[in-house]
Amino acid sequence: MNVPPQAPQYPPYAMQPPPYVPYPSAPAGWYPPVPQPAPAPEPAPARTVRSELRGAVLHVELDSPETGNAVTSAMLDELLALLAVPDPAVRVIVLSAAGRDFCLGGDRDELFAGLDEDPTGGRIRAYGDKARRVCDALVNSPAVTIARVQGRATGAGFALALACDLRAGADDAVFRLPELALGLPVAWGGLLPRLLHEVGAARVREIILTGRPVGAVEARELAILQRVVPAQELDAAVDEWARPITRRSEAALRVTKTLLASHASATRLADAAVLDSELMASVLAAAHYARSLADREPAS
Repeated sequence: MNVPPQAPQYPPYAMQPPPYVPYPSAPAGWYPPVPQPAPAPEPAPARTVRSELRGAVLHVELDSPETGNAVTSAMLDELLALLAVPDPAVRVIVLSAAGRDFCLGGDRDELFAGLDEDPTGGRIRAYGDKARRVCDALVNSPAVTIARVQGRATGAGFALALACDLRAGADDAVFRLPELALGLPVAWGGLLPRLLHEVGAARVREIILTGRPVGAVEARELAILQRVVPAQELDAAVDEWARPITRRSEAALRVTKTLLASHASATRLADAAVLDSELMASVLAAAHYARSLADREPAS
């Protein structure tokens, strides 16, 4: 009888594998996470200033007509980026605005929101400092600056226009300083010393204390505007000024602008415009504090 050969016997392994541990079961209803796409980048903030270089003329346009071109901190940043570092190839800068009005002033909603975040007025000071730097950049630019004004130029809009060397207005242009009625000081961008120098103390006092509007014809008589034309001729009037200036020597323009600025500042004992941001912040912070106290008082 044939006996099948036995399978060879091997000695037991010297090392045994670790015991099997089952992977913990997933909870009921659990599914592997689905990979999520990367979050979309934050949209860039809408620009409120447009610029275009045409030969030796830089056109800078306030472009927020839905707000009346109200001056926000972001708008000041955009203006500073265009004006703070002048291009020597630019002979003329034209400051204009989109829409019916040149500028209806500072954005009060933003100012009061800044007070809610910082009741000490820190954000107001930062805003005011930027406003002064923008106006100083217009005044001290080696290029000739021209304001093209239509409709209303109120508060900060008045200041921006007045900071320019030449100011042409449509016959519907209206200038106004309503700050006193709004509980604010006339302290924006160095407006007050410039206005006193250009117009004279007696007339400026009356305009500020009454807050009345100044129409285009009177604005020309007061040297707030140097030229008034029908609205449809405003671009032609600006071009008529800009065209010969673009042919002037860059060095001659720069020196002449410096001389004009130095003689203008020599008529003032001190430049109180450096205090504009402090004045604005202190008045608004005090008003904000008074309102907060009134809100806390129990109703009688």
